[in-house]
Amino acid sequence: MRYLIVNADDFGLSADTNRGIFQAHEHGIVTSASLMVRQPAAAEAIEEARRFHKLSLGLHLDLSEWSYRDGEWRQVYQVVPADNMVAVEAEILRQVELFRQLAGRDPTHLDSHQHVHNQQPMRAVFAKVARNLGLPLRNLNPSVAFCGEFHGRGKEHPFPEGISVENLCRIIRSLPAGTTELCCHPGLDAGLDSDYCAERSEEVRTLCHSRVRTELDRERVTLVSFAELALTH
Repeated sequence: MRYLIVNADDFGLSADTNRGIFQAHEHGIVTSASLMVRQPAAAEAIEEARRFHKLSLGLHLDLSEWSYRDGEWRQVYQVVPADNMVAVEAEILRQVELFRQLAGRDPTHLDSHQHVHNQQPMRAVFAKVARNLGLPLRNLNPSVAFCGEFHGRGKEHPFPEGISVENLCRIIRSLPAGTTELCCHPGLDAGLDSDYCAERSEEVRTLCHSRVRTELDRERVTLVSFAELALTH
């Protein structure tokens, strides 16, 4: 059996990002989303999500953002120093508590903005928090494989082939046995101040395309959410 969790990152980034995620859930294959509690549309995202009972909500831990410009990585913002693990853990726990205040419950899963949790020594801190909360942490959960192959941009240039219907169908065909998480970044905010902007609306179109649903059926891949995963483990 093959199961697929399709998780939309950056939930709460803007009202139109939220709108794109809801569209990709209601009319497409998105099953889960990860909330950025520090962002301006986070409370609105949670309130609107109450209408979508099957959308599983996790926490997209937000410690910093980097942008690749003119051949080098430049920091857009930093919430806490990346070399201060005491501050990193305190900020993670603060964002967990803010999620609880907004949603009235714990998140169903954890991941991080720009995957900073994969880097040591932060990785150990993220893993500790996830373990204490009993929550799956992206790419560090033995029961869920991770796929990051659905993305429409390289370091400096757009890569539209990465978010095409053809590539998503290829990903579906190549899924291994068991459960896989596929992350995505749908949105409908044409004026978003981000390196990854126009690609978001294209992701919405791909995630909602009928050929994708047909491919899932043909390959006998079952869509699940992180909430459903918790009930079976």
